This record gives sequence, C-alpha cells and structure tokens, in this order.
Amino acid sequence: MEITLTLKDLGLILIGTGIIVLLIYCIGLVKNLTVTIKHTNKILEDTQVITAIAAERAQDIDHAVEDVTETVSNISEALKGNQSTIAALSSIVNSLISLKNICTRKEKRAE
Repeated sequence: MEITLTLKDLGLILIGTGIIVLLIYCIGLVKNLTVTIKHTNKILEDTQVITAIAAERAQDIDHAVEDVTETVSNISEALKGNQSTIAALSSIVNSLISLKNICTRKEKRAE
C-alpha cells in the first residue's frame, strides 16, 4: 500500500495544523479576557461607590462653607454695627451645628 502526498496535500495539512493551533491560542485569549473583564467590572463598581461618597462629602462641605461664609460676613457686619449681636450669634450656632452634622455622618459611616 502506497500513500502519495503531493505538495498541495502537504500544504493543506500545514494550513489545517496552523488553524488548529490558532484556535487554541484564541480560546486561551478569550478565557484570559473574560477574567480581565470581570476584574475591570469590580474596579468600576468600587470607583462608582468612591465617586458617590466623594460627591456627597463635597455637598456637605459646600453647605458648611456656605454657613461659615455667612457667619463671617454676619460677624463683620456686626463689628461694623450693621447687625445685631443676637443674629451674629445665631449664625455662629448654625454653622457649628452644620459642622457637627458632618462629623456625626462620618462617624456613622465609619461604624
């Protein structure tokens, strides 16, 4: 029994073997990409949580800064004699309450 291989047959065998090897590499690549995408999704979820916390803190600080600014302006007006001392003291108390609320929120979240 004789087996005759032509150059065409040999070329087709080499091309077929190359395609099989390429498929094996592609399967490995897809497997690694799946793991990478899962890790990336976890990182993005963490980033969303951190961004939400940062935005909330920025709003809290903005309210506190507004209260402090109002207090400072009221104190300066009171020193100039344009406002009563009671209104200035109430503004100071309001700003201190705002700062206290920010601190208690941080403590509650830390627990």
